[in-house]
Amino acid sequence: MMKPIVRVPCSVWRADSASATMTAGTRAIPEETAIAFTFNTASYAVMMATPQDLEDFAVGFALTEGIVPSLEAIDTVEVVEEEAGIELRVWLKAKDAAEFLGRRRKLAGPTGCGLCGVESLIEAMRPPPAVSQGRVFTPDEIMTAVSSLAAHQELNRETRAVHAAGFWEPARGLVAIREDVGRHNALDKLAGARARDGGGGGGAHGVIVLTSRVAIEMVQKSAMIGAPVVVAVSAPTALAVRMAEACGLTLAAVARKDGFEVFTHPHRIAGASKSDVA
Repeated sequence: MMKPIVRVPCSVWRADSASATMTAGTRAIPEETAIAFTFNTASYAVMMATPQDLEDFAVGFALTEGIVPSLEAIDTVEVVEEEAGIELRVWLKAKDAAEFLGRRRKLAGPTGCGLCGVESLIEAMRPPPAVSQGRVFTPDEIMTAVSSLAAHQELNRETRAVHAAGFWEPARGLVAIREDVGRHNALDKLAGARARDGGGGGGAHGVIVLTSRVAIEMVQKSAMIGAPVVVAVSAPTALAVRMAEACGLTLAAVARKDGFEVFTHPHRIAGASKSDVA
């Protein structure tokens, strides 16, 4: 299987160099390859992604895209490396396979596409199921969740070019983290890791932490995971805020060392109030 990181030669120029000339160097960069998803031999989507944690990717994608209702619907996952990329062959159990094949779609998506399998504008804009009430987190807990990611971003530490999605709980800290060149892919991998580890239904007691901006599909996928609180280091889009409001998700973003901003449903963060939210 191809490695997730490749070291390539490059020419390096630094402004503080005494000679101010180009020197030979190398740089670790993330691998990116085509990942094809098939369900019981039916093609579904092609994504560009980092070739790591692929079983998690297959399971998480199936869950967050609503292809299957739960992990129990999946029989097996095969990772098959081919000349042009990697095929993730997901085999569904008989009942779920029949339901999937009845609504089969075939499409190809760009890097990190988060709307695969969507055929209409109405379907793209449909809010996910409402999230559960969950618990209340203190601002200090939110800050701890955000700061916990950096030390575990192994791919990004080497490449400075990938996104991360993590799941943090007050009692256990950072429970899981996944990285990928695509922000949606990282979140799908996190969903798969949680489901395969038996934590698929425990989202209400933790926080999803993202190193990326928050677009609509990130809200939709987080809600499908079942986490009522999402915190991101970058800002959300206006559509993401409207979607979070519609499905009852608490969205905090622009998280920095000195604080964060809450955009929707502030009642899950102690000290925040509706009057504080624009």
